[in-house]
Amino acid sequence: MNPDRPTGQDNAHRTPGERAALGRAARRAVPRSSHAEFGPAPDRTDPVDVVEKQSATRVPELVPIRYGRMSESPFRFYRGAAAIMAMDLATTPRTGFTTQACGDAHLLNFRLLASPERRMVFDINDFDETLPGPWEWDVKRLAASLVIAARANGFDDRERADIVRATVGTYRTAMRTFAGMGDLAVWYVHFDEDWIRERLTGRLGARGRKRWTRAVTEARIRDNLQAFRKLTRVEDGQRRITPDPPLVTPLQHLLPDVERGELEKQIHHLVERYGQSLQSDRRHLLERYRVADVARKVVGVGSVGTRCWIILLLGRDDGDPLMLQAKEADQSVLAPYVGAAGYRTQGERVVSGQRLMQATSDIFLGWERAEGIDGRQRDFYIRQLRDWKGIAQPEIMVPQGMRAFGQLCGAVLARAHARSGDRIAIAAYLGRGDAFDRAVAAFAETYADQNERDHQALVDAVRQGRVPAQTA
Repeated sequence: MNPDRPTGQDNAHRTPGERAALGRAARRAVPRSSHAEFGPAPDRTDPVDVVEKQSATRVPELVPIRYGRMSESPFRFYRGAAAIMAMDLATTPRTGFTTQACGDAHLLNFRLLASPERRMVFDINDFDETLPGPWEWDVKRLAASLVIAARANGFDDRERADIVRATVGTYRTAMRTFAGMGDLAVWYVHFDEDWIRERLTGRLGARGRKRWTRAVTEARIRDNLQAFRKLTRVEDGQRRITPDPPLVTPLQHLLPDVERGELEKQIHHLVERYGQSLQSDRRHLLERYRVADVARKVVGVGSVGTRCWIILLLGRDDGDPLMLQAKEADQSVLAPYVGAAGYRTQGERVVSGQRLMQATSDIFLGWERAEGIDGRQRDFYIRQLRDWKGIAQPEIMVPQGMRAFGQLCGAVLARAHARSGDRIAIAAYLGRGDAFDRAVAAFAETYADQNERDHQALVDAVRQGRVPAQTA
């Protein structure tokens, strides 16, 4: 594969009619109703084995936190189980149309973000698992996440089906809209605050609209300055990252003096070298800052145990901060089933996929490879720690609110896929009817059952002492 060429564009120079014919022909080979199918393979790998295999390359003392978080609930387990679902999705029907896939498109990976022009947008956020792959897999992962979250809230069968069918229906109709647009017009599409407000106003009650307004307000203050005030303090006249072990551990609390000095030097070099992956103007801006402190940070659920550093940089003075996050990038969970991407490093894979799927990306998003104090080389991608981030709270959503949120996610996912895949063929395959919507709703319920069984398997493994769990 040529990584410089957008994935899934093999049909790009066919006529629209030819591309639509390919989509309609795919219905005969892979009926839309077939997407309802799911059954665990007879030789399905033990889900706990899958999670343990991932943990083998992670920071040992942090792995129990991952198990602790995943065992808390079926939804938290699902967030950390992208590798398990990739294994299962590989056994399901696929049309053969490839897009740049997120690889982990659950509902909490859609959120409010800041554009470089300082406008609030709604987009996909996490791309650790991104890779060219079947578009259906992202849709099904999103759909199943909605069912799992809806079950946790006590929504009944009809309410859950309505949420998923509305979400997938929005994906389908949005893809049809994108199929009728020119390539450049699709590239310019983004979902900003005004666009979202217009569509939410009529779908949410007064309480839902109030929560939306509060979410936007809170997202705007979740920026570098807020992170700076929350995560740092002055010690002996110098600004330092505040320890909060095991979640935030500054280097001086993590390693002996000699090893700490070596790692500090390597992280300084990481920041310097990663600047080469930025646009020249952004590299110029980065060079105005100096590294002041570094700490290890525990992030997310599925990512717990991967090496993640937060880096405090200071610019004009000690009140001019830039906080970066350097996160380890490993092989995508999709790779065993679709093949590895042709990038030199996993960090470049993540960044390239993010830039392709997002309408607009963090100005400091880049990548680099670094050598650890153990002599092993690891790949990282780097971005701002916080930049106007607003995350959904599914546990407080009512059915109407989750339905509206799912529709936003469906539209964003369709836009992301339309940028990289054959939107005309996919739209023709989906058609005007709701056959695909109903099939995915059925799949999502069945997979939510499987997720509950897998979650229970982990809970049992913790109880039996097979894997250690820690609450943090």
